[in-house]
Amino acid sequence: MKIGKIFTMMCSIVAMSLCCAVVTSCDEQKSYAELLDEENDAVEKFLATQKVVDKIPADTIFEIGEDAPYYKLDEDGYVYMQVLMNGDDGKADYNELIFFRYSRINVLTWAEGGDQLPNGNDNDLSKAYSFNFQNTTLDSSKQYGTGIQMPLYYLEMPCKVNLLIKSKAGTLNDLTSVIPYLYTVRYYRSNI
Repeated sequence: MKIGKIFTMMCSIVAMSLCCAVVTSCDEQKSYAELLDEENDAVEKFLATQKVVDKIPADTIFEIGEDAPYYKLDEDGYVYMQVLMNGDDGKADYNELIFFRYSRINVLTWAEGGDQLPNGNDNDLSKAYSFNFQNTTLDSSKQYGTGIQMPLYYLEMPCKVNLLIKSKAGTLNDLTSVIPYLYTVRYYRSNI
């Protein structure tokens, strides 16, 4: 009988310790709202160093080059595009298989002054990434988020852009981590 009471008491102590640990760790984590505020601050800091145009040109003729402005592509401000090269082979068609190469840096780390090497598949020819343009029923297209496809609504193939993508238009991992990224992306019709 005594052993049963001791065991029950020990289980209660362990359970209370676990509850305290969980409550303490939750208190140390930032809320989603705080993470969104940090993301917005970092994005605003980056955009403050750039020329920004809040709307797409009516004729969709964009300035091109390293000194071109960042164009706001959506009304919520989740994606901004700087056009580095516009192709001359027509726009992508619905469900067309588009290959892309990219490099990206974490804008939060950039805003804090941290050094980082870009990551992605830009310099690795063995990694071919692709999506079917506008076909959001395919996991292969959804996995990159909505932001990566947005330039193709306006530009001809092949093209190259810098994209500032906030977490809500990024990958699922970017969304859950609330991390914005600055991409350099090249789009192609064939895997090169």
